Amino acid sequence: MSDTKLIVGMVQQRCTEDREANLNKSLAGVREAAAKGARLVVLQELHTGVYFCQCEDTDRFDMAEPIPGPSTAAIGATAKELGIVIVASLFERRAPGLYHNTAVVFEKDGTIAGTYRKMHIPDDPGFYEKFYFTPGDLGFNPIRTSVGTLGVLVCWDQWYPEGARLMTLAGAELLIYPTAIGWDPRDTADEKGRQRDAWVTIQRAHAVANGIPVISVNRTGFEPDPSGADAGIDFWGTSFAAGPQGELLAQGSTDREEVLTVELDRRRSEDVRRIWPFLRDRRIDDYGDLIKRYRD
Repeated sequence: MSDTKLIVGMVQQRCTEDREANLNKSLAGVREAAAKGARLVVLQELHTGVYFCQCEDTDRFDMAEPIPGPSTAAIGATAKELGIVIVASLFERRAPGLYHNTAVVFEKDGTIAGTYRKMHIPDDPGFYEKFYFTPGDLGFNPIRTSVGTLGVLVCWDQWYPEGARLMTLAGAELLIYPTAIGWDPRDTADEKGRQRDAWVTIQRAHAVANGIPVISVNRTGFEPDPSGADAGIDFWGTSFAAGPQGELLAQGSTDREEVLTVELDRRRSEDVRRIWPFLRDRRIDDYGDLIKRYRD
């Protein structure tokens, strides 16, 4: 990173079945963030539609699109117009019957700087993603842009320290997590609090362990289960930015659409790593068992 300061925008929104309206709302948020000085804007996971993975429905594959495709054309044009870098999240149709949950990074000239296909795919009540998404095959490789080298991961990836570490070891200067996560409305208030706190804590820990900032952007609003078999998901928003010591720099509400901006001091990663040299002290000679599923 050449400049010391970087303003990052985060667009937290509700989504409906109207794809065009969702995309227009995302791009309006991008414009608002850019007007506030953002040179990098991050959108939430699968921001052009509802979170369709609450149930298994083959018709939902019709929502997927190629990359490049219609959405990348619109987002790329906006990136070029505003002269900023944008991180988007799309349902990718790679080939007939082959689909990915894919983050796309657009350079300020509107071109695609790189893509990342979600590596960790959940399969839990309300989050039946294995039905829809093939696990990513592009590895944990950061994407170089004019605003820095971005370690882009997606949602469920955020629970795994291995992904954050591998991005860092490959030169990522910033970890970015487009996200769609929320509560079961039937959960108690205490349980909801524990879940959200765990979600924030694990990502702040990635910032601490790797000495780099983290940007996490989540959707908000209630979305019913289209099948009617479950209670739906109340997405908890709380989009946030954390610094290289895990310090919270900005955080959104749980229930409102918002465009957040945060100024990152990119010198801090160097300063923090000098006093907390975790990368220096790693015992890489004794970590071989990490590639095992479990040590029996």
